[in-house]
Amino acid sequence: MSTKKDIRALTKDQLRDFFVEQGDKAFRGNQVYEWLWAKSAHSFEDMTNISKETRQMLEDNFVINHIKVDTMQRSNDGTVKNAVRLHDGLIVESVLIPTDTRTTACVSSQVGCSLDCSFCATARLKKMRNLNPDEIFDQVSAINQESLLYYNHKLSNIVFMGMGEPLMNYNNVLKSIEKITSPEGLGMSPRRITVSTSGIPKMIRKLADDNVKFNLAVSLHSAIDEVRSKIMPFSKAFPLKELKEALQYWYAKTNNAVTYEYVVWKGINDSKEAINALVKFCKHIPCKVNLIEYNPIDDGEFQQASNSAINNYISNLEMHDITVNVRRSRGKDIDAACGQLANKS
Repeated sequence: MSTKKDIRALTKDQLRDFFVEQGDKAFRGNQVYEWLWAKSAHSFEDMTNISKETRQMLEDNFVINHIKVDTMQRSNDGTVKNAVRLHDGLIVESVLIPTDTRTTACVSSQVGCSLDCSFCATARLKKMRNLNPDEIFDQVSAINQESLLYYNHKLSNIVFMGMGEPLMNYNNVLKSIEKITSPEGLGMSPRRITVSTSGIPKMIRKLADDNVKFNLAVSLHSAIDEVRSKIMPFSKAFPLKELKEALQYWYAKTNNAVTYEYVVWKGINDSKEAINALVKFCKHIPCKVNLIEYNPIDDGEFQQASNSAINNYISNLEMHDITVNVRRSRGKDIDAACGQLANKS
């Protein structure tokens, strides 16, 4: 592995200072910064408006730890899954999800995951490390290029719902979003970005204090502590009362509603009691509920609930004026659907 410094760890001012120290003009740092972020350059050779000598000097001093799309799979429904190789050989997965009106990037924030949700394939991998901001940025940039190639328009939305718990890689996730939304990066609106968390109260409060502009989603799956802690064992440390209070704090600070991601399983959370508990939890702050189709990970412990159970959820939520959407999974044939990432790789 190279011992040279990763050039994308430098700020624009640090790049400008570097060129001044080399006896060059400060604006050269601006040019290089634009190549690194707005143009997603993979190598110094790509920087065609910079002299060959300067490119060689950069090569001698720095490295660009750019991701490589190791394998790409296309689903029957148009979903694209990238297995992304990082500079140290580790692999993460990211997904392009197309609909008639938009394309969404589902990106990873960690190699593996630090949590232990029993219904998720990624959770079966130990957490190996956090992704750096540029590695998250690169996933989005690669999917944006695929969106242009296959669907003839730019990426429209980003969800942090791939491998890993984004709030356990807090600083790097926020730095990546800063680059993605910057006019000097991809220039995307933060309102088109959703960060999904399994529900870590302290970090939700920190998001509110940091006055973030993106959307927040919470993987809830049950509003009964005993049930939730069985399917998401880590949540024993974060009871629903604490989660509720953190979300109330979030809403008071940001005035932004939250989305609850909710899978309904047969015999686990498909009862009238489970529905009533969710309705009650939804009353705490403005919210909407995404009921998500379950995608098996081959062990049979979790099974998709019946249509009648799903319909019971929908009718009860709507009766209480709670917005509810049913999310049909895409990319199941290539293990790109929710909860399947890393299932077979």
